[in-house]
Amino acid sequence: MTRTKQDEGEDRAVGAPSAGGGGKKRATRLAAAKKPPTDAGGPSLADSKSDSPTDAGVLLDPQCEPTATPASAAVAEAPPLRGSEPRASETVALAARGNGPVDLVACQERIGHTFRDESILLAALTHASGAAHRLASNERLEFLGDAILGFIVCDTLYRIFPESLEGDLTRIKSVVVSRETCGRISEHLGLTEFLIVGKGLAVNSAIPVSVLSDLFESIVAAIYLDGGIEPARRFVSRWMDPEIAQVSSGAQGANHKSLLQQLSQRDFGVTPTYEVMEESGPDHSKSFHVSAFIGERRYTPAWGRNKKEAEQRAASNALVELRAAGVGIADAGRRG
Repeated sequence: MTRTKQDEGEDRAVGAPSAGGGGKKRATRLAAAKKPPTDAGGPSLADSKSDSPTDAGVLLDPQCEPTATPASAAVAEAPPLRGSEPRASETVALAARGNGPVDLVACQERIGHTFRDESILLAALTHASGAAHRLASNERLEFLGDAILGFIVCDTLYRIFPESLEGDLTRIKSVVVSRETCGRISEHLGLTEFLIVGKGLAVNSAIPVSVLSDLFESIVAAIYLDGGIEPARRFVSRWMDPEIAQVSSGAQGANHKSLLQQLSQRDFGVTPTYEVMEESGPDHSKSFHVSAFIGERRYTPAWGRNKKEAEQRAASNALVELRAAGVGIADAGRRG
């Protein structure tokens, strides 16, 4: 058989003698040399374009067989994909103010409303700086909550002050729903414990009052969306009734008595009465100690320089005790 120089070169590449027998063995070795080794789970060595021992997902060791890199290692080293931010329901694991996971159960207890859909509450607690995108923040809820809060307060003022002019009602409302008032209530509720913010706000000890005010309005909207207007009204009443009483007391003389009358008629079906418990001082300068009664229930009496002033203060005492018992005025004047 005539051999060419090319045949001899191929034999030398596989360690075969340049001449002689053993044609079948040489053919087998030649075929093996032409076929590059491959790994069952990775690319072939022939595909490698680099001299690096770890290129193409294969670890090369001169003393051992090629080994594929484990898939888990490749996943662990891969950078996160764009647009892979957690959904709203998953952000419960995010840190509130950088101090740990958001405790939605504790937050609902603090608010006084159990949510059927906790994702609404989570959105209300998420400031734009801590959201994956603006639509996932509480900005839209704040927009809605501002309107709901204004409606409930205006409805309350309209019903409990039937003889007040529009300008007087507007002045009371502007103070009651102000940024300062809403922010103070959020702080009193301790909602900053649950607020989800970005690093810039998380490192600061003080949260801006504007953020706290928006948070309160967002909570109002979240309660409304989850449970309707009545749960939202109860929440607003619990925190805004004292503000209404305090602000209105400086604007009108009959506020406390009017508030107590509306509340008493609504919840107990009777009109409150006032009784002088004690008098003190000379006839020309007497002071009066007056108690308010709702039915048979007597409330803490108050002193006044005249009966009118004493009755106002007695009504104020009664309102404080009723609020402490969970009775509010937001629905005053409304029929059940």
